Amino acid sequence: MRTAVLLLLSEEPMHGYQLMQTIDERTGGTWSVSPGAIYPTLSQLEDEGFVEMSKEGGRKLATLTDSGKTHVEENQASWSDPFAGEDDSFAQGALDLRSSLRDLTGAVREATRSGESQHMSQVAEVLTDSKRSIYRILAGDVPAAASGADGTGAESDESDPSSPSDASDTSSPSEQSEQSGEQTA
Repeated sequence: MRTAVLLLLSEEPMHGYQLMQTIDERTGGTWSVSPGAIYPTLSQLEDEGFVEMSKEGGRKLATLTDSGKTHVEENQASWSDPFAGEDDSFAQGALDLRSSLRDLTGAVREATRSGESQHMSQVAEVLTDSKRSIYRILAGDVPAAASGADGTGAESDESDPSSPSDASDTSSPSEQSEQSGEQTA
């Protein structure tokens, strides 16, 4: 965050909201910064003497001080570019996840509007199972067969007798992932 703010302010003075928008634009929406991240960063940089805040049209404008400009010039070569794009597959994957999350949020909203009480507990259980499954994926605790070699969640190794790929299995992918984890534990 700090590097991004310093680099942007080395281009031109900006308001906090402009910084948030510019970061979002330069990262193609994969990095959305909240006021709760940007303003404390600006405050810290001001305390360090790298940024100066001034009022302009009722807003606070952040400008690099001479010390801040020197700091950027001396250190910029050693900083990684916070706006450098990941490979296209990563960026596309991040966009796909955001789209899936929006779709899921819509489904949960619909369940809270029109569902019955038994539906609420079922939806809560699905969300809890999904959260656990995501953390297990991040921890590398989900066997390749459970998550699918193609990333779709489809079982890929039908010859493995310990694989829960039985066509009659009606459990959800998250339940199958948990069952696979229990078998290997």
